Formats: sequence, C-alpha cells, structure tokens
Amino acid sequence: MRHHRLTSAATSFLNASRAENAHAVGCMSHSHFHLPEDYPRIQIVESFDELISTPLIGEINALCWKRALPGDFREIVERLGPGEGIVPVEDSRLQSLTLSQAGEVAREILLEDLERLRAHDLQPSLDCIYSSVRDESDPVPTDVSSFHVDSATVPADTYLCAYAETPSEGLRNDQAIRHIDLPETRAKLLELFGGEDNAEFIEFLNDHYYDLHYAPLPGAQPFSFGLGNLWRIATEYPGSPVPPCIHRAPFTVLGMPPRLLLIS
Repeated sequence: MRHHRLTSAATSFLNASRAENAHAVGCMSHSHFHLPEDYPRIQIVESFDELISTPLIGEINALCWKRALPGDFREIVERLGPGEGIVPVEDSRLQSLTLSQAGEVAREILLEDLERLRAHDLQPSLDCIYSSVRDESDPVPTDVSSFHVDSATVPADTYLCAYAETPSEGLRNDQAIRHIDLPETRAKLLELFGGEDNAEFIEFLNDHYYDLHYAPLPGAQPFSFGLGNLWRIATEYPGSPVPPCIHRAPFTVLGMPPRLLLIS
C-alpha cells in the first residue's frame, strides 16, 4: 500500500511554516511530556520504521516516536462538530472537511499515520472522544480511565497517538500493583464471586477484566504520553517476553474539548 502524500497546498504551507511554528507546536506537544528518569522500559525511536521494527524484548515494553507535529488538529475536531461518546472518524469524513491550510496539514498527517499502520496489516481507528464512561463499580473499576494493560490471545502490541487535548498517561511497572493482589480488594472480589480462591476464581477475575487493572503504589508518579507522539506498547499475551505497559486514558465528559486519538 502506498503511503498518503501531502497535497501541494498542504506541502507548501508545511514547508513555509515549519520553522516558524516548530517552537509553538513543540511547546504544545511536549510541554507536559517528561519521561520518567532511570526507567529502562521506554525507548525513544527516531522514525516509524524503527518504531515498527524494534523488538520489545529485555527490559523494553514501550517505544515512543517523539514528534512535534505541525498543523491545527483542534480545527479538525471543531469541524467534526458535536457528538457523544466515542465516534470513529472514517477517512472519507476526514477528507470531506473544509479546512484552513493548517488544518489541511493536520489532516494529511492523520491520513499518513493511518496508512502507515495499515501498510503493516494493522487496523487503526481514528476516534473523536467526546465523553467516556466511568465505571464506578466496587471494588475494581474496569474502564480505560483506570490504569490497566491491554491483553491479547496472540502476540500483539498496541499503537496509539493523541493529537488534541489531554494525552494518555503511563505508570511505571515498578510503581504499580494489580488491584487483585491487594488483600482487601481480593477479599471483596472473593465475596463478590461467592466461592473459594481457586482456579474458578482466577477465571472469574479474567472474565471480568479485574486482572488487567492496576493501582499506583504510594509515591508513584504517572507520566504523560504527550501529544503527537506515536507509541507502541506491550500487551499481555501468553508467552510475552516483557511485562505489559500500564497506561490509562484521561476521563472525558461532555462539555470538555473532545480528544482526537489514533489507536490500533
């Protein structure tokens, strides 16, 4: 599959404004982006090819292609108009938007990121997130705003990039504990299960995704994934050579500016 190319108008704007806007865009993308120090599980890469080809082995369970993207991604969100919940943005709808030159640059970047991933047999989704559902159930919340890991039945990684508003957060593996490993929480789950702490209980925890959610340890310091950065993070699957990457989505309610997220 061919990669999407910038239109001539967008290319002209990009070339003319890259130097002028690099500082401003960089501040927007990276002002809250600080990777944890002395944490060997995250590796910065310099290109998409390096992101896709670098193995997650040894200590590394997350790769970050750090980028300061030009273009106006908030304009994309504004042109998409009002909505509720999580709304997938199809290529055709994205291409139909009437945009300024800065908006065109943002659109071309989105289309190129989508095609990059599709060219590697991935199935990325570009989502406009107007609101998210918060799971208030006791004792373990299981929504994506809770620190969690992704899981798969076969070897697979998660790719994600936030382009507008609040990005995802990560949590160091050594600063987290599974909710089900907290004695008080496990006791409540066992009561909810109504049986013994045995193989059936483990299956119950798995069926309800309780075993995928984590609590920060005292003194834990979550870190931002930053805007514009394309991440590849390890999931939990049988035989994985590395522990999964712990992360969460920011909680979004109606009335807040919608988020624009690419995930695969």
